Amino acid sequence: MMMTEAYPFADIELAQRLERTEARSNVEFVEARAKAFPDRGATWIEVAGTFAMFDGVGSPLTQTFGLGISEPITTEHMDTLEEFFRSRGAEVFHEVCPLADPSVWQLIKERNYQPVEFSNVLYRPISVDLRLDASRNEDIKVRVVEKHEVDLWARTASEGWSEFAEVADFMRELNHVVAHSEGLSFVGELDGQQIATGALTIAGDVALLAGASTIPAARRQGAQLAMLEDRLRYAAAQGCNIAMIVTAPGSGSQRNAERHGFRIAYTRSKWGRG
Repeated sequence: MMMTEAYPFADIELAQRLERTEARSNVEFVEARAKAFPDRGATWIEVAGTFAMFDGVGSPLTQTFGLGISEPITTEHMDTLEEFFRSRGAEVFHEVCPLADPSVWQLIKERNYQPVEFSNVLYRPISVDLRLDASRNEDIKVRVVEKHEVDLWARTASEGWSEFAEVADFMRELNHVVAHSEGLSFVGELDGQQIATGALTIAGDVALLAGASTIPAARRQGAQLAMLEDRLRYAAAQGCNIAMIVTAPGSGSQRNAERHGFRIAYTRSKWGRG
């Protein structure tokens, strides 16, 4: 595994870079949602460096990102953010980095927010000559999806979730929006057939990886290893020196990320208020 950079210290500067990258990814998603489903009223605002997303009532993306990462949050700022959601009939949720300004925690306490869930933000340095420390299936070819292929990409991504009937409809719509967003969509092919998908968002020198999916018939053949390595190298070629992934704490996704050189930068908490 070749690297040209050491791991940067997980301080407020790194947190700002990572949080802004995920915010940019979700801005792109919300804007794609607005184009694909204009009746949903999807939109976003920025308040004091905090990005508030509305992707529809009940959507996991309907929340804020980066609260208190760029500057202190005042009562007026919080009022504006809460009104953004309530005026659209949505509950208020904030995804909060533990390095956020202390003003955030004071307001969360005063307004009786409750913890909802946690997520781990992982990162690693990348370079164009990166090689993951694992045996790769060289028959799997990874490439960026062309614009005329986005619907096929969405169908392939959805097939990767086909065994989970309870989220099948949600994933089909989600993948349709992802495929039409400004982010980059990647596909893994074996014998000329699309078997795996992945997405990549680049914001400055940070790359966010998401959207990993492999169709059931092609699993355990190394598709996601190839997808991960090639997306990391692609991002490095575009000028990125850090890659990030967000996972559930203690999950298989976290374990796989750590196996391939990712480290936990911090654990975020999500706070809700009806």
